[in-house]
Amino acid sequence: MTQQVIAAPVLAPSVNAVDVRGASLRAVYMIWKRDLIRYTRDRMRLLASLAQPVLFLVVFGTGLSSSLRGAGGGIAAAGTSLQYVQFIYPGVMGMAVLFSAVFGAMSIVWDREFGFLKEVLVAPIHRSSVAIGKSLGSATQSVIQGAILLVLAPVAGVRLTVLGVLELIPLLFILAFALSALGVAIAARMRSMQAFQVVVNFLMMPLFFLAGSLFPLGSNLPAWLTVLTRLDPVSYGIDAMRRTVLTATGVPQAALDRLGLSLFGQPLTVWVEVVLLVAFGLAMLALAILGFRQRD
Repeated sequence: MTQQVIAAPVLAPSVNAVDVRGASLRAVYMIWKRDLIRYTRDRMRLLASLAQPVLFLVVFGTGLSSSLRGAGGGIAAAGTSLQYVQFIYPGVMGMAVLFSAVFGAMSIVWDREFGFLKEVLVAPIHRSSVAIGKSLGSATQSVIQGAILLVLAPVAGVRLTVLGVLELIPLLFILAFALSALGVAIAARMRSMQAFQVVVNFLMMPLFFLAGSLFPLGSNLPAWLTVLTRLDPVSYGIDAMRRTVLTATGVPQAALDRLGLSLFGQPLTVWVEVVLLVAFGLAMLALAILGFRQRD
């Protein structure tokens, strides 16, 4: 008696799963586009968010530079005199990215309070689409904010080359994405606008001041302050931008190493700082996705 061999059926990929993946990708795009449209239409927000960086660069930078002793109110490092306004210029760009990226996540709390977020979350899409779309949308806005400040480079005495600008834009985006993911991770767990603002305001100033935006992060800091600056993710983004901007201006590498970040006595390269920022951004994005899955 012959035995009939029946081949095991080959399971085709679920059509529903394919549809959900496609819808999720479209959702990422639409959420990104919606945030960008809202940003471009709110011109007062654009002008107001630029006021603080310009104030720091023009008023604070010029005033403190005139009160510093040294070669023309500059910072001496490795035999090179660097003007204070030139030094804080990348830090001011980082400030614009920081405030725009983290506060950009406020729209999540706003959408939750008015019911829009609930409508998005009940759609047949992965909840990670919301976190990714919001992070990319906020990061794009922040890059625009930082890039606008490039026009102030001559005011700060910074000479930017075309290559320097092309290197600076990706660094702006990486920093913006990491901070946007941080903001989305916080907003995903907030139920009210007041709670979000309290938490963000508590984080903003330490992140900004400990990032070396206004003072060098070299070896002259106290040990406890050195540890805090190395724990601040914004430090790596601003240091990478500072190295890129000041290298294009003609500052020697030895001076940048003395003024910039180092770990265990070794100066960090831009590539190492980029890897650290990307890792931080992905970790925050994972927390944001987890927050949406748990709370809504």
